[in-house]
Amino acid sequence: MQILNVENLMVFFENALALNDFSMAVDEGQLVGVIGSNSAGKTTLMNTLSGLILDIRLKERRRGGERITIYGKIIYRGEDITYIHPSERVKKGIVLCRERHPVFVESNVMENLRIAGYLKPRPHIRQTIEYVFEVFPALKRLKSRKAGFLSGGEQQMLAIGMGLVADPVLLLLDEPLLGLSPMMQNMLVSAIKRLRSDSGITVVMSEQFARPVLPIIDYGYIIENGMLTLSGTGQELMDNPEVRAAYFGV
Repeated sequence: MQILNVENLMVFFENALALNDFSMAVDEGQLVGVIGSNSAGKTTLMNTLSGLILDIRLKERRRGGERITIYGKIIYRGEDITYIHPSERVKKGIVLCRERHPVFVESNVMENLRIAGYLKPRPHIRQTIEYVFEVFPALKRLKSRKAGFLSGGEQQMLAIGMGLVADPVLLLLDEPLLGLSPMMQNMLVSAIKRLRSDSGITVVMSEQFARPVLPIIDYGYIIENGMLTLSGTGQELMDNPEVRAAYFGV
């Protein structure tokens, strides 16, 4: 069953085209990757799927900044949500973990996790936090530490944990491996595989690091300069000579 369908999405920042006629489909329970180099349009896509682009557009309009224009459709569970506010999308189960792990640095790990579940009943919050600590055992040892004193990888674990506490149906991960060591990347990739298999959450993750991502995804989209250039299963993309040359250096 299809949970997300993006139809001919176009996003302009003034006269600059950030996404150009981009379409994608995501089935329920899939782990889907959006792969592209820096400035390919991945974050714009994730912000548009989550609705955050609408808040950005409003802020730009208020301060007389650049004009942001959106065309196309985003269909979620059969409903057109293209212009639905991001807070309403969260209530519908669409949760975004933004790049560079934005957490509440003055609050400790437990407080961050509880803040993320403010819309949920307390029993759900307690249960989900326990599950987060199972997936990320390092966080349990650090639960009393302020988020600002965590390493980059630990903050990324916390950001994903906060996303899980929000009880997502569709979890959007925007470059979760950015700036992390290879060891920490492998740890996060293993955790993403586990949470998908444990919970059945549908996951869409954008990344510029194709090597650790392609082996675990069900389907992938290669995006360059805001345009879809290739798509296929993870194995098909790994076997594609163009992808291997661009992302694996072979």
